[in-house]
Amino acid sequence: MKVRQRDTAAQSAAAPDDAGIDLDKPIFTLSVASEILETHPRTLMMYEHLDMIRPKRTVTNRRRYSRRDVMKLQAIQTLTRKHGVNLAGVRYILALLKRLQNAGVEPPEGLRNLDVTLLDV
Repeated sequence: MKVRQRDTAAQSAAAPDDAGIDLDKPIFTLSVASEILETHPRTLMMYEHLDMIRPKRTVTNRRRYSRRDVMKLQAIQTLTRKHGVNLAGVRYILALLKRLQNAGVEPPEGLRNLDVTLLDV
């Protein structure tokens, strides 16, 4: 039951089809984002330290992640977990995929499942 709830939360967090929802609105706390992504909160803090992600901050300096942030983190996880890429490679690959998309070129076969359309790279 808990796995289904996480899957539903991850799908709702990453679904870009909702026209009325702002992708840049900072709504997820660190703990909620880490639960959606099934990762340790310290991992998200490390990604922030490495400038791979920039969550917004509240007036009390708490992190808030947007849906776009969660989508980028999911792309990072896909590259690191499924493809075995290190974080330097992740930066490079995401930038290249964005350039390919802007040029109208198809990405390589193994990376077609990564959609960088809505990501800030």
